[in-house]
Amino acid sequence: MSDNQLRVVWIYPDLLSTYGDQGNVLVVERRARQRGLDVARLDVRSDQPIPTSGDIYLIGGGEDRPQRLAAERLRRDGGLHRAVDNGAIVFSVCAGYQILGQEFINDLGQREPGLGLLDVVSVRGEAERCVGDVLADIDPRLGLPPLTGFENHQGVTHVGSGARALAQVRLGNGNGTGDGTEGAYNGTVFGTYMHGPVLARNPLIADLLLKLALDVNALPPVDDHWYEALRNERIAAAQQPA
Repeated sequence: MSDNQLRVVWIYPDLLSTYGDQGNVLVVERRARQRGLDVARLDVRSDQPIPTSGDIYLIGGGEDRPQRLAAERLRRDGGLHRAVDNGAIVFSVCAGYQILGQEFINDLGQREPGLGLLDVVSVRGEAERCVGDVLADIDPRLGLPPLTGFENHQGVTHVGSGARALAQVRLGNGNGTGDGTEGAYNGTVFGTYMHGPVLARNPLIADLLLKLALDVNALPPVDDHWYEALRNERIAAAQQPA
């Protein structure tokens, strides 16, 4: 941060905002403003360069062809790599999560290079599509309560030795590998398959991103009544018998 202003960048809303993931940006903005922070939000379309001076970058989900176009443009641009080198935080969802990895299968059925910001590889799953509510235990190192979200993906993502699984699934599929993992993270780069929007259902993850951006261990408390009501409702729904 500079001049007490938090710079939040929403990457390619014209390509990667299919499942309401723009709500993640709104939650980060609100959680920051509740703490008295001045927030500058920049929505960067796919025909614009990625700024390198942002603090938090968010990438949403999308369909197969827009995902390929987004990956191609982000590779050519290089701005997100430079931002991470500068210490920026990146939070990605579904198609965005796959893009941050080493490679994924594109809409043409071909291996598509990712950005290499996360040590994960995604392939096309052969089983039924992963759809439904998920409940998972987040890596204890992050000090967060259980993850709640909604998954809708055909991809299967393998986490390599250079990253850690974000969570271990209690209910649902997560990464789809059968090992119970969901998402991945390394340093300041995070990926998940969870929609919801995931930060509305897990506001303390948004607070984690803020703490990393501010380089602090704690934030002033805020009223979480609405968020907790949503979390409790969705967790209860996920645990209902099918």
